[in-house]
Amino acid sequence: MADLTQTQTVPTQLLIRGSWVDATGGATFEVTNPANDEVLTSIADATPADGEKALAAAAEAQREWRTTEPRKRGEILRSAFELLTERADDFARLMTLEMGKTLAEAKGEVAYGAEFFRWFSEEAVRIHGRYAQAPMGNTRLITMKGPVGPTLMITPWNFPLAMGTRKIGPAIAAGCTMVVKPAHETPLTMLALAALLEEVGLPAGVLNVVTTTDSGGICEPIIKDSRLRKLTFTGSTAVGKRLVSQASDQLLRVSMELGGNAPFLVFGDADLDAAVDGAMLAKMRNIGEACTSANRFLVHSSVAEEFAQRFADRMGALKVGDGTQDGVDVGPLITEKARTGVHELVQDAVSAGAKAVVGGEVPDGPGHFYPPTVLVDVPPSARVFREEIFGPVAPITTFDSEAEAIERANDTEYGLVAYVFTKGHARAIRVSEALEFGMVGLNTGIVSNPAAPFGGVKQSGFGREGGFEGIEEYLETKYVGSAL
Repeated sequence: MADLTQTQTVPTQLLIRGSWVDATGGATFEVTNPANDEVLTSIADATPADGEKALAAAAEAQREWRTTEPRKRGEILRSAFELLTERADDFARLMTLEMGKTLAEAKGEVAYGAEFFRWFSEEAVRIHGRYAQAPMGNTRLITMKGPVGPTLMITPWNFPLAMGTRKIGPAIAAGCTMVVKPAHETPLTMLALAALLEEVGLPAGVLNVVTTTDSGGICEPIIKDSRLRKLTFTGSTAVGKRLVSQASDQLLRVSMELGGNAPFLVFGDADLDAAVDGAMLAKMRNIGEACTSANRFLVHSSVAEEFAQRFADRMGALKVGDGTQDGVDVGPLITEKARTGVHELVQDAVSAGAKAVVGGEVPDGPGHFYPPTVLVDVPPSARVFREEIFGPVAPITTFDSEAEAIERANDTEYGLVAYVFTKGHARAIRVSEALEFGMVGLNTGIVSNPAAPFGGVKQSGFGREGGFEGIEEYLETKYVGSAL
C-alpha cells in the first residue's frame, strides 16, 4: 500500500480473484510525477502468467455473476458512485500526482467518472428483451439479452478514472466479469478504484486488475484465449488496429475508442464570446491531452483576426505549473517524449510559415511543461493539421465558404468529434449532418456526457460508450422461437 492521499492508502499489487498479490517473480516498476519526475511509489509489474490467472479468475466468476440479480448489480454501482463522490478529493489528488492535470480538473473528472456508475446503476434494471407473435401466427418470438462474458479492458493514461468507470460501469450492469489493464503511466487511480469496488461488495473475481510495463506480452495471450469474449480499448489508432487484428482469431466483440483530429469551425455569424469560451474548453481540457481536444481551428476569414487575438489573450493568461498548487491552470504533459512530440509539431508549422502569437517555446526547469500556444497562418500541409497534437497547441487557419469549411473539416482519416459555432439554425443542421464525425459539439466546447453515446467513425474506432447504447456493447442477443 502507498500513502498518496489524505485519508486512504493505494494498493500497489495486482488484484486477482479477490486477492491483492505480487507479480510472478516479484517484479515492480516505478510510477513518477510528471511535474517533477519524482517517484511516487513502485507497483507490481505483471507477467503473462499473471494475465492468465486474471482471465481464469474472470472466467470462473462469470458463471455465477451472470445470474446475479440486476437490482443487486445496480446497487453495487450506486454504492460505488456514492463512495467515489465522498472521496473525490483523494481521487483527484491521486490523478494529479500521477498524470499532471490540475486538482480542479481532476475533481471534475471524478464527478464525470462517478456519473457512469450512477447512470449504469439505473440501466442495470432496464435490460429489455422482446416478445412478439410471428407473422404467420403459429409461433411466438422471444428475444433475450444476456452478458457477453469475460472482457479485457485496456484503459489510457489521460483519463485514468473516467475511462475506467465508462467501461466498468456497463460491464457490471450487464453481468460481465473483467480483466483491466491500465496504462503503466497512471495505474494508481485504477488500483484505488478497484479497492473501492471491493469495499462496496463487488464479488471476488468479477474485477481483476493487472498492472504492467509489458502491455503486449500480457494482453495478446489473453486476447487469443477462447475464454475471453470481449475486448474494449481506448488509445491510439495504431495500437487499436493491432488489437483488432489479434481479436479476429477469436471473433471477439470489440469496442475501439481511438484517435481524433477534431475540427473547430467558427462561422462569420458566430457569437465570438461563446466561440472563444468554447475554444478554451475544447482545446485545454486535460491540458489538450484528450482525443476530443480541438486539433484544427477553421475560422471564417471575416472574424479570424479578432478570434485569434482574443483566443491568444486567454491562452497566454493561463498559469503553467504543478497541478497540486493553487492558482495553476495548466499542468505538465505526461512524459518528456510527449512534450518533444508536441514541440516538433509547432516547429514544423513555424518552419512552414506559421506564426506563434503566444507560446511555442519549451520552458526551462524540471517537469514536462509546455506553454499554451496559438499558431496563426498555418498552411494546410503542416503536420499539426494532420496529426493528433495531444498538447496545449491551437493552430488556426481560415475559410471563406460553408462548403470549404465542411470539406476541410472532413479531410482527415479520423472522425471522433467536431465543433461548430454559428447562430444560424439552418446552417447548424446542414453542417452537423455533413460532418463525418461520430459527435458534434454545436455552440459548445464539451460533448462528453455519461447519458450520451460517446464514439467515432472512420479511424476513430467503433462502438459507443455511455448513453443507452453503452450497455448494449456488453450484451448478446438470444432468440427463442416457441411453438404453440
